[in-house]
Amino acid sequence: MKTVEDKRTREKLLVSQMIALYCRKKHRVKGGLCPSCRELDEYAKMRSDKCPFMETKTFCSNCKVHCYKPEMREKIREVMRFSGPRMVFHHPVTAVRHVIESKREKRRLENEK
Repeated sequence: MKTVEDKRTREKLLVSQMIALYCRKKHRVKGGLCPSCRELDEYAKMRSDKCPFMETKTFCSNCKVHCYKPEMREKIREVMRFSGPRMVFHHPVTAVRHVIESKREKRRLENEK
């Protein structure tokens, strides 16, 4: 069974990979993140570290409580919309794992209703 810390680590890695892909393609930054994307990455990791629901959820998108500040939430949505479909080409294992875990979580939530 996966520990809460394993889930937290995987979620932070996934978000960081998506932000890096977004920054590389949109802001043309190589070898790091622009200041705006670095701020978003640090914010996302901090929110993940403080998440009290990590034990029962898979990803923030499946959570009933949205703990991001509105402007950061909009930024992360933009990153997800852009990077999500492209992840299969840049991080295929992570992308496939994310899809499988998301489907599993949605099924679990529907069965609880």
